[in-house]
Amino acid sequence: MNRKEEIIYATLELASEYGLKSLSLSQIANKVGIRKPSLYNHFKSKEELVNSMYTFLREKAQTSAGTASGFEPFPEDRSLGQILSDSMTMYFSFLSNENMMKFFRVLYSERSISPVAAKIMLDETDRMISLTKNLFYALVVHGKMKNEDVDTAALSYAMTVHSLVDRQMDMITAGLCDASATAELPREIKDYINWFCDKMEA
Repeated sequence: MNRKEEIIYATLELASEYGLKSLSLSQIANKVGIRKPSLYNHFKSKEELVNSMYTFLREKAQTSAGTASGFEPFPEDRSLGQILSDSMTMYFSFLSNENMMKFFRVLYSERSISPVAAKIMLDETDRMISLTKNLFYALVVHGKMKNEDVDTAALSYAMTVHSLVDRQMDMITAGLCDASATAELPREIKDYINWFCDKMEA
């Protein structure tokens, strides 16, 4: 592990305990065992550090989940429901990464008061919408989905799924389910995919 990674993991641990807003660069430096000015050799600001942490943890979680995104190319013999379920299972596998889960829990708790946390959550939502649009256009081209206002269908699907993921995260934080529950799709998402397929399957 290089120094930059060491700083990121130390920041994640401290943010999980104290939150991002109250976390100082001095605390991070002390945790790593270096002087505060040495942090600036790696990150210009706390905001840059948090954004770098997001990129780094996201890439690690994707590698661990064995996917570059939640929405991958699909086999031709799969139905619309199977493709959507597979894509969401991959996304939940990504979310279930221990460090990614820890980071998202911090973001979810602070996005209403932290511009950095809110921006990262917006970026994640925009990424999901974009990937969903790409997937849906591919599904239309391959004759698996109706060609009916694909952009609106993708936006509606992505935002509904995103809200259901939010709900799952809230349930984990409230102690109503275990974090390992993200390893499989919640019943509500399965039900929504079935409903969506009834409306949109070609």
